[in-house]
Amino acid sequence: MAKADIGLVGLAVMGENLILNMESKGFTIACYNRTVSKVDNFIEGRAKGKNIIGCRSIEELTENLAKPRKVMLMVKAGAAVDSFIDQVLPHLEDGDIIIDGGNSHFPDTIRRTEYVESKGKLYIGTGVSGGEEGALLGPSIMPGGSPPAWEHVKPILQAICAKTDDGEPCCEWVGENGAGHFVKMVHNGIEYGDMQMICETYQMMREGLGMTNRQMHDCFAQWYQGELNSYLIEITRDILGYKDEDGTEVIDLILDTAGQKGTGKWTAIEALNLGQPLTLIGEAVFARCLSALKDERVKAAKSLKGPRAKFRGDKEKFLNDLRQALYASKIISYAQGYQLMRAAAVEYNWNLNYGGIALMWRGGCIIRSVFLGKIKEAFDKKPKLENLLLDPFFKKAVRKAQVSWRRVVTTAVKLGIPMPAISSALAFYDGYRCERLPANLLQAQRDYFGAHTYERVDKPRGEFFHTNWTGRGGTTAASTYTV
Repeated sequence: MAKADIGLVGLAVMGENLILNMESKGFTIACYNRTVSKVDNFIEGRAKGKNIIGCRSIEELTENLAKPRKVMLMVKAGAAVDSFIDQVLPHLEDGDIIIDGGNSHFPDTIRRTEYVESKGKLYIGTGVSGGEEGALLGPSIMPGGSPPAWEHVKPILQAICAKTDDGEPCCEWVGENGAGHFVKMVHNGIEYGDMQMICETYQMMREGLGMTNRQMHDCFAQWYQGELNSYLIEITRDILGYKDEDGTEVIDLILDTAGQKGTGKWTAIEALNLGQPLTLIGEAVFARCLSALKDERVKAAKSLKGPRAKFRGDKEKFLNDLRQALYASKIISYAQGYQLMRAAAVEYNWNLNYGGIALMWRGGCIIRSVFLGKIKEAFDKKPKLENLLLDPFFKKAVRKAQVSWRRVVTTAVKLGIPMPAISSALAFYDGYRCERLPANLLQAQRDYFGAHTYERVDKPRGEFFHTNWTGRGGTTAASTYTV
């Protein structure tokens, strides 16, 4: 009997669909699930008659694999991954490969790569984005880990991933140890930001402009034809036009409390750890937290009053302002995400291909959009680009949108409609373009109460000074100074 090209553990939605995707591309797959009845059901159901081998134990799975063995784990992130690694390792030989395709936190992937390599095996932690449909038809795949493993898994992963319009695979090697899962984490953080900005735009349309769901559907359909063309705009259009069997618009029946699995929070935490101002993604995470306070908000709405102003302007003109504000804010979201990846590359000694990352996100994943082609072009032209805002295309786009962007934020404030992500994006832009920020006063305050020292504009960087502000503090300064 022919050996399988790869084994996959975990027959939930993503696992099943990835197997079917692989089989459709000509590969033979061995599969296993801890609840063995799922294996039987899959083999007798969706996998019937296909080149898929059902296995009832880890040992049977590994015995059915061609060398070097490749075992892909599609199990819940966390302890389950560590458990299966320990179950699989005794059945592998040196040079065999374990692949974690779940939503693992990148520090865990760094640790697991070191552990598996210490046993003589190779390890890959890969982000897989695109949901159920992407897994079946072609997801975006972001692998990192043990570099020697890439040549063995590349033919499979690049065969099953999404492709750009030019036929390029939305899968490329990201970097060492946890780099793949880090890039997936940033992808999810940007996804949080994109979704929140679209939701803020929806609320402004609904409450500020008094638009119906059908009118909003038509507007998003129009925007989808332009520079905002993206998967999230596409599904927003579809959601706003969807009615159930009795004609009820389903969007109005959904409770306004958002869930989250934690990857956006991880992105915000890592931004704080690396000292990077991911303000927009942070606000998107906090907006979900605020939405979860539903009972409190219902009570507060009865007693906390805001402005009674109504929108009085030209609605069509303001819709154009909204479109441009959303586009400019989206640029900020990606600029911040790439800032975080640049800082992580330095911190963790990764050699990240930023243009290649944009290419991986062009198809299959949740944040796919035509916009990403421009990001790839920016990094192709200047691989060490400090910030997307400094690229000529994005600089011009933001300049063009700026007046509209400011009108939208001003109008939101006047109407009392919260736009935390879009307004924080504008605040970041204004801060980033500001040659002199008020941090001189902040540093003086720190030195006043804690002797934390400061640098001076008339002295070289790296020289630190302390002032005895009260005449009672003496000359002793704190020993640490962090910018």
